[in-house]
Amino acid sequence: MKEIKDSDRKPSKKPLIYYYMVALLVLMLLNALFFPSVLSRQVIEVPYSQFLTMIDDGQVSQVALEESSGQLVFIAGEDEAHQQVYKTGIWPDDGQRLLEQLRSDPSIQFQAEIPTQANPLLSFVLTWILPIFFFILIGELISRWMMKRMGNGLPGGMGNAMTFGKSNAKVYVEASQIGVTFADVAGQEEAKASLMEVVDFLHEPEKYADIGAQLPKGVLLVGPPGTGKTLLAKAVAGEAHVPFFSISGSEFVEMFVGMGAAKVRDLFKQANEKAPCIVFIDEIDAIGKKRDTGGYGGNDEREQTLNQLLAEMDGFDGRKGVVLLAATNRPESLDPALMRPGRFDRRVPVEPPDLPGRKAILQVHAKKVHIADDVDWDLIARTTAGSSGAELANIVNEAALRAVRQHRKVVKQEDLEESVETVLAGAQRKNAVISDQEKKIVSYHEIGHALVAALQTHSAPVTKITIIPRTSGALGYTMQVDTGEKALMSRTELYNKIATLTGGRAAEELIFGKENMTTGASNDIEQATKLARAMITRYGMTDEFDMMALETIQNQYLGGDTSLTCAPETAAKIDAMAAQIIKEAHEKALGILKAHEGKLHELAEYLLEKETITGEAFMSILNA
Repeated sequence: MKEIKDSDRKPSKKPLIYYYMVALLVLMLLNALFFPSVLSRQVIEVPYSQFLTMIDDGQVSQVALEESSGQLVFIAGEDEAHQQVYKTGIWPDDGQRLLEQLRSDPSIQFQAEIPTQANPLLSFVLTWILPIFFFILIGELISRWMMKRMGNGLPGGMGNAMTFGKSNAKVYVEASQIGVTFADVAGQEEAKASLMEVVDFLHEPEKYADIGAQLPKGVLLVGPPGTGKTLLAKAVAGEAHVPFFSISGSEFVEMFVGMGAAKVRDLFKQANEKAPCIVFIDEIDAIGKKRDTGGYGGNDEREQTLNQLLAEMDGFDGRKGVVLLAATNRPESLDPALMRPGRFDRRVPVEPPDLPGRKAILQVHAKKVHIADDVDWDLIARTTAGSSGAELANIVNEAALRAVRQHRKVVKQEDLEESVETVLAGAQRKNAVISDQEKKIVSYHEIGHALVAALQTHSAPVTKITIIPRTSGALGYTMQVDTGEKALMSRTELYNKIATLTGGRAAEELIFGKENMTTGASNDIEQATKLARAMITRYGMTDEFDMMALETIQNQYLGGDTSLTCAPETAAKIDAMAAQIIKEAHEKALGILKAHEGKLHELAEYLLEKETITGEAFMSILNA
C-alpha cells in the first residue's frame, strides 16, 4: 500500500466533480425540454405599418398594451412553431380605429400582459448559475456530514484519514495553560532532581554549550500506574516556560499504513518550529514495542511508525532545545533501538512514594479540602504503605465525601481512616444479612489472625480488627501497620507473616473442628502460597536451592506476573517445599492459639459484641 505523504492532506474532490457534471447535464436537458419557448422569445420592435400588415395577413394571435410605455406587445407568426414576440408604437390618430378592428377579429386575443424574455444576463444567472451553485452547496454539505459520521463511527477514525498525517497533539504554549509546577508534585524528589537538569538546560543552554555538554534527547519515565509520570512531564514544561506538546502513543496507530509515520513527522516538524519545547508521548509502548523477529505476521503500520520515530529522534538537533519525554509502565516491552543512548538517554524511575513521600502527597491534596487541625498525617501515611499518588488523592477525596455525608464542613481523622479502609477493602455493607453463627466464625477467624500476629516477634502491630462486611467480599479483616518504613524483610519476618495468615483457619479448626472449617480463608491461602513460593524461587531462602533463581517476573509495574524457569522435576520439588513451609507455619499458629485459648474466647466475644475494636483495646485485653 502506498505511503501517505504530508502533501496529500487535502481530500480528493474527483467524485464531487463527477456529480457536478451530471447535474449540469440534467439542467441542460430541463432547459431544452421545458423552457424552449421562453428562451426563444426575443422581443423584436417593428414599425406600426408592419404591425397592420401582420393583422391583415392573419398572423397576429395575441395583443397586450404596455401602459407604462404606451406600446403594443403582440405575438405573431405563420404557425405556433415560428411565433415571435414583437413590440410597436401606436400611431397617434389611429388608435381608436385599430381598437375596433382588433375587437372585431375573433382570431386575435387580448391579454393583460404577454410574457417576454427578461434581461439576457439575468436570465442566464437564474437559469444556469443559481442551480449549479445550489447543487454545489448541497454536495459540500452532504460530503462534510458524511466525513463527520465516518470519523465518529469507524475504528481508527476514517474521518481522521482526511487529515492525512496531522499529529493532533495538544499544544500548551503558555505556562498558565499547563498550570503545573514542581511545587504541585510531592513524593518524587529523586525524579524531580533528575528532571530539574532538563529545566536548567532550557533556561541556560549556553552554560552547557560552553563545556560541550548536550541535552539528553529523550527522557523515559517508568513506573506503576498512578505514580505521577504525566504530572511530572507537565511540571517540567511549567517550570521551563516553553511550549508543551502532549500526545498519547495510541493516537499514532491508524488503520492505514503510513499515517502513523506521517503523524510522527508532523509532530516533530511542529516541535522544531516552536523550539525550545517539550514533546510528551504518554504510553509510548503502544508504538515502541519490540519489532517482530520471527518473520511472521507483525503490524506493518506500528513498525513503520516506530521506524519513523527512531529516524526523527536521530535527525533533530538537541541544541535547539527540543526535549522528548515519554512515559510507560511496560519498559521491558520497548524496542532496544529506542532505548539506546542517543535516543532515550535517561531513564527516570517513578516508584510508589515512601513514608515521607506519602505524607507530603496527602498534605498537597489536603490543601484543596477543609481539614481539621488535629489530623495525624503520620498515621494515615503509615496505613497506606504501597499506595500510589493517585490512590492517595482518592483517599483524601473519599474522606471529604464522607464528611459531606455526615453533614460536616470539616474532614476529621475518622473520615481519613475510614476512607483508607474504603480504598483498600471496600465500603462497609451495613445492610448485609449474616447469621449469628457466621458472625461468630468470622469473629474467631479475625481474632486468630490478631493473636498470632501479636504473640510473635518481628511482626507488625495490630491496629484494627473488624467483622463488618465490605463490598470487596471480605466479611472482616485485621489491619497491621508498621511503625516505620520497611524496605527489606528477613526470613523470620516472612515466616511469621505466613503463620499470621494461617491463624484464621487455625482458630476455626481449634474452636469448631476441622469438619466445620469454612471458605473464609481463601484469600489467606493465596497470599501464604505466594510468599512461600517466593521464599524458594526468588529470595533464595532454602538450603537445597540456595541462591538459584527459579522464576522470572514480567510486567513488574502491572502486577508482577511470575513464571517458573526450571525443569518439571524442580517445579515438583518447589511445590513440596512450599507446602512444607505453609504446614509448619500453620502448626505454629495452631500451637500459639492453643496456648492462649482463653484469650481467644474472651477477645472473640468482645469483637462479636462491638463488631470493631482498635489495636489499643485489643492489646489491653490481651495483656490484662
